[in-house]
Amino acid sequence: MDVKKIGAKLSSRESLLLKNLPKSSFSETEVTSPGKLSSGEITGTLGWLKTKDLIKEEKEVRRTLVSITDRGKELLEKGMPELKIMDLLRQGKMDIGRLSHLVNIQKEELNPILSSMKKRNVISFGKGGIILKLEEKEEYEKTEGLLRKLRNSYLRVEDLSGEERKIVSMMSRKRGKEKEIFRVREEVVRHYRLTPQGAALQNYLLKEGIEETISALTAEMLENEFWRNRDFKEYNIKIIPPPQQMGRRHPYALFLSWIRRKLMAMGFKEMKGNIVEPEFWNNDALFMPQDHPAREMHDVYFVKEPKTATELPGDLVDRVAQTHINGWQTGSTGWGYKFDKERTRRLVLRSQGTAISARMLASKPEIPGKYFAIARCFRYDRVDATHAPDFYQIEGIVLSQDINLRHLLELLRLFALDIAGSEEIKFVPYYFPFTEPSIEVQFKHPRLGWMELGGAGMFRKEVTLPLGIDVPVIAWGLGLDRMAMVTLGIRDIRDLFTSDLGKIQRMKSK
Repeated sequence: MDVKKIGAKLSSRESLLLKNLPKSSFSETEVTSPGKLSSGEITGTLGWLKTKDLIKEEKEVRRTLVSITDRGKELLEKGMPELKIMDLLRQGKMDIGRLSHLVNIQKEELNPILSSMKKRNVISFGKGGIILKLEEKEEYEKTEGLLRKLRNSYLRVEDLSGEERKIVSMMSRKRGKEKEIFRVREEVVRHYRLTPQGAALQNYLLKEGIEETISALTAEMLENEFWRNRDFKEYNIKIIPPPQQMGRRHPYALFLSWIRRKLMAMGFKEMKGNIVEPEFWNNDALFMPQDHPAREMHDVYFVKEPKTATELPGDLVDRVAQTHINGWQTGSTGWGYKFDKERTRRLVLRSQGTAISARMLASKPEIPGKYFAIARCFRYDRVDATHAPDFYQIEGIVLSQDINLRHLLELLRLFALDIAGSEEIKFVPYYFPFTEPSIEVQFKHPRLGWMELGGAGMFRKEVTLPLGIDVPVIAWGLGLDRMAMVTLGIRDIRDLFTSDLGKIQRMKSK
């Protein structure tokens, strides 16, 4: 066996690691490197040495490790809340509001702590407040001691005492419980042994040292003839390289681009808008009454700072305000309430793409004209397979003296069939403050069944006339995320924004 020839084929990292293996039989956790390789680099290099038959894997040993979570580190800094609660309750009964204030913990976080203490019979809930039942705080002090023990490291479960294991079992993180203070994880440790060839090569490297070989020929080497009398590293063209993931645009981004191109090819012009809008454009200009429930905090995200817009078009605000109060010159009686001009300046995250259409109507658009926008919108919603708190909406308007509801229905049918890819579609009568007549578009997902696609209708005169438009306008706002679910072949709307590359690669693409 020509050990010199074999050694020449090793990378500098492989040579360095082989030379510094602790003994003929070792685990990967025992391997250290003077080159300060990371644990991941050491594991990868051991894999290459195994491929070249210089070491052989003997066994895998599974071990359970315990460490502390970020929540555990936070408790170390602030102290165990249970100990603070017990100290306070020694002074007498106390209601949860006062206890929350004194311990400086929000009620939402305090409730599960108190519930746990009640289960352990440390406290009870009585008339007039919370009562301390047991003075014993040793268990919480031991928990705090275990946190200090694990502050900067981890331990094997078998290295803990029986009492410490019990604490970890009760307070370790499980799926969905982000507030736990200990983390328990399984780890696999591989054990290796030097092969006869590996042992011979190690002895050679220890005696002769590691000869520097050149792995790449550069222009500088050619210029100064540094390559002369040097050893070049041999290449093994039979080794299969690791798979390379090529970068490409996200399937949903491609879908949105496809939608944009399709509408522009149909003669639509694209509208742009702001994510943060005053309530004037988001609601008031759309004849949405200021006491409408959809304008409250359970449906809309309010901007904290700044709270209000600095400027709004005064004459337009006056016309919209009069329309709300008495109908202005629209032939309507309006909503019949006192319009709050201060509220109309309040800033919100755009809750509907129709805000962009309102701005376009007020900017003297072409008549006849066709416009669309791909708008990111925000509404508070419970997250599930078909709902999210933020979503893309395709917003559109068509202005023409000759436009009517039949044109709108055919346009929506085209969207559902051609863009959403659904064979089944239906229109349901609906109500929106800014359109009359109004309809809701529904389509059938192949697995999730019937879903709402969005709303549409003819803009009311209470919307168009104050904005300076005196011709019929059809409008729609449809959920692009749900359209994409059919086109990309996914069942859960959350997968549109997943970081799981496997799921992304399995998505269909436009």
